[in-house]
Amino acid sequence: MSVTASQKVTTFLMFEGSAEEAMTFYTSLFDDAEVLAVDRYGPDESGTEGSVRHATFAIAGQQFMCIDSNVQHQFGFTPAISLWVQCETEEEIDRLYAALVEKGAPLMPLGSYGFSAKFGWVNDRFGVSWQLTLPAEAPPAP
Repeated sequence: MSVTASQKVTTFLMFEGSAEEAMTFYTSLFDDAEVLAVDRYGPDESGTEGSVRHATFAIAGQQFMCIDSNVQHQFGFTPAISLWVQCETEEEIDRLYAALVEKGAPLMPLGSYGFSAKFGWVNDRFGVSWQLTLPAEAPPAP
């Protein structure tokens, strides 16, 4: 489960029991996404048996790591760090925003804020923050 030689820095997401659900959700949103490897806790190990000890997945060639921490923490994800997605079409940004905001929370509703044709910022159902942007030169939705 190593990061490719061309990627030196990898986003690491720590969950408390929902790593696999989140990883599956994220990879379902993008055509060019896949789960690369999953290592699970076994019986008599420090984590819940079957939960994710360590996993890697990729979206658009960018690798991510995630775990289910076996320790409950007094912190979670924060919008101070977010995943930035440059969408190619208005249809894509609308679809991603709708999927990510479901059971999540909008931070900035989809709209024109002057720095892109369309932009939205959301915390998803797992607490991970996403910023979605549509560059000015992107084609409009059909």
